[in-house]
Amino acid sequence: MYVWETLDRNVQKTAGAGSRLIETTNAYNPNENSIAQRTHEAVLGGAARLLYDCVEAVRDVDLKDRDAVLAAILDAYGDSHWVDAEGIADAIQDPRTPPAVAYRFYLNNIQENADGWITKDAWDLCFSDDDPIKPGDLIAIGFDGSLSGDSTGLVGARLRDGKLFVIGLWEKPKHADPDWEVDVLAVEAAVQNAFRTYKVAWMYGDPPYWQEALGRWAIQYGDDYVFEFWTNKPTRMVQATERFHSAVAMQDLKHENDPNLTRHVLNAVTREVPQGLLITKDSPRSRKKIDLAVCAILAFEARADAIADGRLQIRRKRVVGF
Repeated sequence: MYVWETLDRNVQKTAGAGSRLIETTNAYNPNENSIAQRTHEAVLGGAARLLYDCVEAVRDVDLKDRDAVLAAILDAYGDSHWVDAEGIADAIQDPRTPPAVAYRFYLNNIQENADGWITKDAWDLCFSDDDPIKPGDLIAIGFDGSLSGDSTGLVGARLRDGKLFVIGLWEKPKHADPDWEVDVLAVEAAVQNAFRTYKVAWMYGDPPYWQEALGRWAIQYGDDYVFEFWTNKPTRMVQATERFHSAVAMQDLKHENDPNLTRHVLNAVTREVPQGLLITKDSPRSRKKIDLAVCAILAFEARADAIADGRLQIRRKRVVGF
């Protein structure tokens, strides 16, 4: 990313002298916000002085149909007569090749990972800039905390419509010192400010590293408002994850398109356990954080439990007829 940004700036400054920048890559994954994606979207947005030349095979090819696969390969590779179309077809139809890999790397289709949790299209459909979150709104809160490696976050969910918003995020900077730690006092202040600014009906927090803090918050704000939610208990977490995913699919929740929340949600991939599907990072050492996605799940679950407990007070106007 930084190398490309440096090159791009220098080319922009010296384009009149003949400087040019060439980017070549496979089709991109729209969940990764890659340079290839940014360039493509810039072209679609009408950016000047960009030439985008890409040949994609027809989409949604039946990968079991040999003739259709061969036709798509020839379509994607154009006049590259040296390509071994039969060999590529064998690779595509190898049962070890996931469909997402076949479409993206062999047929040059823009394609999300097969194990991605929520698609960008589905998430974008839940965006709403109407009726913004306001002080005094009745909300639920989800909290997922770390101390050094992973991020710590707070996400709110408005009770009446399930609209998500980020209350706070403490994420290790890319070039931070090895001994970097979350600012615990800043987290404490953010929780205090959330309870002061909004009407908090329910809060779920994942206890590891923060069990003592959750206990204090329960004493301070009420033990019928602040609850532990152990995300490492698969049965309960699977159910909460499935409810959140279904709400996204049905557009039963909303969000404000916060870039950090969107990034964390789209970073998440699924992991199968005996109880169902959980979310995780794409690899244990991955720098792609998902902690706000976990916070969002907890906030949405806290919202559901608050409503089930009768904490959503809806005032209806009384209509009197004469």
